[in-house]
This record gives sequence, structure tokens and C-alpha cells, in this order.
Amino acid sequence: MFAFLKKITTRARPSSSRVPEGVRVYAVGDVHGRADLLQRLHLRMTEDARSSPMEENVVVYLGDYVDRGLQVREVLDTLLTGLPEGFQAVYLRGNHEEMMLRFLEDPQHLEAWMSIGAQATLMNYRVGVNGNGSTGKRAAEFREALRDAMPDDHLYFLRLLQTSFTLGDYYFVHAGVRPGRPLGSQKTEDLLWIRDDFLSSTSDFGARIVHGHSIVDQPEVRPNRISLDTGAYATGVLSCAVLEADQVRFL
Repeated sequence: MFAFLKKITTRARPSSSRVPEGVRVYAVGDVHGRADLLQRLHLRMTEDARSSPMEENVVVYLGDYVDRGLQVREVLDTLLTGLPEGFQAVYLRGNHEEMMLRFLEDPQHLEAWMSIGAQATLMNYRVGVNGNGSTGKRAAEFREALRDAMPDDHLYFLRLLQTSFTLGDYYFVHAGVRPGRPLGSQKTEDLLWIRDDFLSSTSDFGARIVHGHSIVDQPEVRPNRISLDTGAYATGVLSCAVLEADQVRFL
């Protein structure tokens, strides 16, 4: 049975970074097939926004909607149709969406996608795999089975995902950025996959980075970045940073 979304609300803390006046941002960490938590978080965001109205409410989803959790189809359906009323949305691409798209374009990527948790996504679309991740079919046939099972709007959504988003003093991205490289010159591979070089850096990146990808026990706030992947698929905790003016708090 899936765990409930834990109610985690922290007091607002001052930050040297700001979002534009009249705008509140809700940045959502890695969902990974947990539609139950995503839907509950949407309710929490709606309650939060109603309790303190703002001119604009923007939700930034940091990517990794597919794989690992068992409700991938439901997650994509929720993102396509379940956005809270009065919210604008920005959808970023994670490395898991990238690998899924690579496989759908070229079946030779099947093994690489399997190695990062594709089994849950394939099972959710009723494309059978055995316990070892082997389909018993040629990769090309397997790709066609998945494509036939996916609603067209799911594929269209995945193909339109952005790799980054900037608002005020914040730069939103799935994994992080390459230290020493201007934000406008970052490589997609780093935006989707980077870990150690980014996580260990104390550099000023030119904006405060809000990211997921690397699991933390609880959201981390550092001078140069905010980390939001709390391993929802395994922990039952889907984290959301709320940014307004120079304040940072969490749902």
C-alpha cells in the first residue's frame, strides 16, 4: 500500500534570492510514478494559495515523472489534466524522460533505460517484462508495443518538456549545472544527469539553482542551490519548495 504524503511545512526563511513581486512559485521534486502523492500535493498547493492570495501562482515540476513508481500513466494524466485552478505550469525534463524518449526513437536504448528503472513504466503501460527485465522480444518489437500502448498526448507531453527555466534570481533544472560554465551555455547532458561536480560545488552559479535528481533525506537549502528530490517513490515523501519575494518554505 502506498504511504500518504507526509505533511511537512517549515517556516519561511529569508534568502538573498528573490522571485518577482506578486509571484509565488511552487517547485515540485521528482514524482517517479507516485500519482497519489502528486494529487495530494496539488490539494495542499491549492489550500496554500487560497490562504494567502497572490497575483500569480506558478508550479515548476523538476522532471522524472516516469519509472520506479507504479502509477506512471496516472502521473502523466494528472499533469495533463489535474493542474490546480489558477496555477500556471512549467514542466521540466528529467533524465528518466530523456531515456524513455531515446528508446522510443531508437530501440537500441532499451537496455540502458532498463538499467535506471524502466520496468515500472513498462508494466504500467501493460507491456510485460519478466523479473530480469528481458522482454523475450526484439527491441524494435518492444518499442512498438510501448508506442501502441501510450496515449498520443502522453508522448506529445514528453517531447515538449523544457530542460531549464529561469524566474527572478532562480534557475530551475532537473539535475544541476556544470560549475564554471555560464547558465546560457550549459549542456543538456549536465542539466539532466550531473551529480558530484555540481553537488560539491560552493560556487556562485549566477542564479540559485532549484533541482531534484539526487535524493536527500529532506529538502536542502544552500546559498547556491535548493535540493528537492526526497525519493517519493520509496519514501512516500514528495517535497515542494514555495518561493515568494525573498522567502523560502516547504510543503
